Amino acid sequence: MTTKEITTKEEEITVTEKTPAVKKTAARYIEAVGRRKTSTARVRITEASKGSLVINGKDLATYFPTLELQKIVNEAIEKSKVAGKFMVTVVVRGGGIHSQAEALRHGLSRTLVKFDEEIRKPLKKLGFLKRDPRMKERRKFGLKKARKAPQWSKR
Repeated sequence: MTTKEITTKEEEITVTEKTPAVKKTAARYIEAVGRRKTSTARVRITEASKGSLVINGKDLATYFPTLELQKIVNEAIEKSKVAGKFMVTVVVRGGGIHSQAEALRHGLSRTLVKFDEEIRKPLKKLGFLKRDPRMKERRKFGLKKARKAPQWSKR
């Protein structure tokens, strides 16, 4: 904590400012963002002797309970042949659970490419580096949904 003294003409005021404590870690990380629909995944990978995957403070099996979603997440690591080499921490927000898994795969692929440029070609061929742009279309006034119109009557 730092203390500053400010003096005015009549009185003396002591102001105490709190400086945030910054954790310094020796390990360096690579970060990238993956997206899908309205989901955003901020992925950080750190080289480690034992591989682990933490998503919003939970492990993979807890956050993504089905094997299909776990497979989607692990695809990028398996195809790039770097399994068990990284400690992965992820913050995922928005969307549904399936789009979160695909956003995580997209972000993980991007971080792996930043780590090793030679991984890019196989990941690109599988389509893991492409941001899927499909989004829900907005509703227009006068219609019930984006394109569904109310029933038309002739008279």
